[in-house]
Amino acid sequence: MNQTLPPLDPAARARAARTQALLSAPIGPTLAKLAAPNVLAMVVQAAQSIAEAYFASRIGVTALAGLALVFPLVMLTQMLSAGAMGGAISASVARALGAGNPARAATLTITAWSLAVGFALVMAAIMLLFGPAIFGTLGGGPESVAAAVTYAAVFFPGCIAIWMCHASLSVIRGTGDMGMPSLLLLLVSTVSIPLAGGFALGWGPLPALGMAGLPLGLIVAYGVGALVAVGYIAAGRTGLAFKGALGRIDGGMFRDIMSVGAMASVNTVLTVLTVVMMVGMVGRHGEGALAGYGLGARLEFLMIPVIFGIGAAMTSMVGANIGAGAKARALRVAWTGSLAGAAIVGVIGTVLALFPDLWLGIFLESTNTEALTAGRAYFHIVAPFYPFFGLGLALYFASQGAGRMLWPVIGSFSRIGVAIGGAVLLSSMTTLGVNGVFIAIAFAMLVYGSIISIAVWRGRWA
Repeated sequence: MNQTLPPLDPAARARAARTQALLSAPIGPTLAKLAAPNVLAMVVQAAQSIAEAYFASRIGVTALAGLALVFPLVMLTQMLSAGAMGGAISASVARALGAGNPARAATLTITAWSLAVGFALVMAAIMLLFGPAIFGTLGGGPESVAAAVTYAAVFFPGCIAIWMCHASLSVIRGTGDMGMPSLLLLLVSTVSIPLAGGFALGWGPLPALGMAGLPLGLIVAYGVGALVAVGYIAAGRTGLAFKGALGRIDGGMFRDIMSVGAMASVNTVLTVLTVVMMVGMVGRHGEGALAGYGLGARLEFLMIPVIFGIGAAMTSMVGANIGAGAKARALRVAWTGSLAGAAIVGVIGTVLALFPDLWLGIFLESTNTEALTAGRAYFHIVAPFYPFFGLGLALYFASQGAGRMLWPVIGSFSRIGVAIGGAVLLSSMTTLGVNGVFIAIAFAMLVYGSIISIAVWRGRWA
């Protein structure tokens, strides 16, 4: 039975008030208020990724090249757990609450936890069986492949901590609470930095584990974060009551999450596959070029957490309004947040297109001329097109809230087709070398953002 009146429990009253704000408060200020803590947490998470690359560079160029091989798959785990499935979880919970059904939202929470465990086990099994072959296919040499395998052997068995942490935080966001998830991610990312550096380089009493230490610090931090997030929900702090929730689980609960999550996951896989394929093509130009492009691709991936900071707020806000039948307001939320995200990413892209060494200089010595040359070329060519990437990605998060994922997936298919086809064409028919690959990447971003924005503008989530 739907429950339309706020119960007397203080946590439930607070949850109902947050949902009402998503439905009726002014869009701009509300979105900014919800997004601000998310963006702060994502900036710190980006700092964690930067620190990881820096620690790898202290180990050596081979470690940096190995990190370039494994990093897209690490980001795939983060993007699936926090963005694709995480966004689907937030949207499902928000739609249930927007429709006045907190009991369904509680049952969806347990469903989300079971899905998180299942996805983590599948990813660990895939990397155990096929990890070395994947890294070898990407074009890495024996030493860089060995470094990537060492990293993966720790990260993927431990990724259940990442999945459970993000699934739980996504439930909390679905209730309209952005502060607690942001604070916890802020703490997790902050703690993971000294842990990763300590385990990799042997700080203080910690052993110097090299490449294996980088993911170990991350897994330990996320493990603690997962325990805190699950405990927060189980204690009733979200205002969701779990009495009888386990018995209400049925196929419809899984379909509610997976109808959006499956399409969103396809979109995420295509996004990562685009970078993976480009890594393979760049790897043919040498280890230095691979290391340089890896740093460029790492920053491209770091744009995703920045947009996620806004996108997570949009997913919950759009989902609540779609659940309440307020489609016009949901669209206004989508465009407000997406244009803001594109502007933020555009500023970052402009700065790095003009001054690429602001980023590259953190990791590379002046003697690493091949890596520096490749990295500079990447930013000069690709960074001006970051706004299109940001616009498409932000609309992807908004579309999750609306439960309309077809055009984001079409946009991602178009992106990978243009990137791969263009790179092959320019590499075989011109003398541009690795720059031809970068030109194809830039044009693919233009196509990606244009397709999704035109589709949302014309279709209006019909």
